[in-house]
Amino acid sequence: MTASLESVMTRAADIRLLILDVDGVLTDGRLYFTARGEEMKCFHVRDGAGVVQLQRTGIHVGLISGRKSDAVQRRAEELGIQYVRQGVENKLVALQEILSQINIANTAFACIGDDTVDIPIMREARLAIAVADAHASVKAVAHFTTEAPGGRGAVREACDLILAAQRDKSAA
Repeated sequence: MTASLESVMTRAADIRLLILDVDGVLTDGRLYFTARGEEMKCFHVRDGAGVVQLQRTGIHVGLISGRKSDAVQRRAEELGIQYVRQGVENKLVALQEILSQINIANTAFACIGDDTVDIPIMREARLAIAVADAHASVKAVAHFTTEAPGGRGAVREACDLILAAQRDKSAA
């Protein structure tokens, strides 16, 4: 469903909250386990920098993940992300909790996803973004698809897009 760039920028100009999936969006989607069964995740520093830049402009960032990981909690703390929901079975319920907590309307959030479990919240979003290597069904409902794959700069690309749209809106 990829929308025109003009439409995407119009949508991005109104964003007050960015919701991120974790595995496949903030990471490359692969799961790493040590011999002791400990899970490891790899995060891209540029994605983190984009998240920090968004938050500095007053845009909230939240994580909603079906899996639960200490590494995700630690990364969220490093980046100052306050809204973290892990081990979530119903992402729409978690989304509504976050929207209520910060009193933001459905029409003011963007989300980035990569797989079918993300589709319900993507359908609710003002701006739905798929990472480059997302499942085809996710790309089909996205307004925008990044050039970068998940875990390799896709989040930074989306953050830059939102920031550019908001700069353009305030300059107009």
